[in-house]
Amino acid sequence: MLKGIALASLSILVSASVSVWADDGASLKQKLAQLDNLKANFSQTVTDINGKTIQQGGGTFALAVPNQFYWHLTQPDESLIVADGSDVWIYNPFAEEVSVMDFNQAIEASPIALLVHRDEQTWDRYQVSAKGDCYQILPKADDTGVTQVEVCFKGQTLTKMQLDDQQGNTSQFILSGQQSLTSKDKQLFQFIVPEGVDIDDQRLNALN
Repeated sequence: MLKGIALASLSILVSASVSVWADDGASLKQKLAQLDNLKANFSQTVTDINGKTIQQGGGTFALAVPNQFYWHLTQPDESLIVADGSDVWIYNPFAEEVSVMDFNQAIEASPIALLVHRDEQTWDRYQVSAKGDCYQILPKADDTGVTQVEVCFKGQTLTKMQLDDQQGNTSQFILSGQQSLTSKDKQLFQFIVPEGVDIDDQRLNALN
């Protein structure tokens, strides 16, 4: 359950025509270009297909371009996601297990990767449409487990991320206290495997 929610969190990042996607995708890119690094707190609410709340929590979120991401859920149960630029580490302290995958694998599973990835080939996998201060992001493929991601802004501040999955669950994240990263914060993107923790290495080069 924790791993699934952690992946859903990473995945955070109405079908539109190609011309609408091009316009709104460019607008979203422009917004994100102003957010090449940030740190914020978040509160999380997960609801099921009937709108019933099934989990609430909170933690700390940070990102830096290119391809660095930090997501530390502290309540109700701890989990940690760290993207260090090449690999993504998903750590479950309770199970004493960490999974690691290539960053490109995470991109395929998670539209939220658009927040830290500027590659045109990656953006071509999604359709983007603007609605007020929010952008709806739809995967073009139907094998991601995610049906829609929404990101919202107030000026240049990222205020909300919402993810809908194929099971009908909605994960909403409200951000607060956004600030730029300090030099000390850069260590957030360096994951050190704790002693005695099992490693599930899912990287493609490890499977070959």
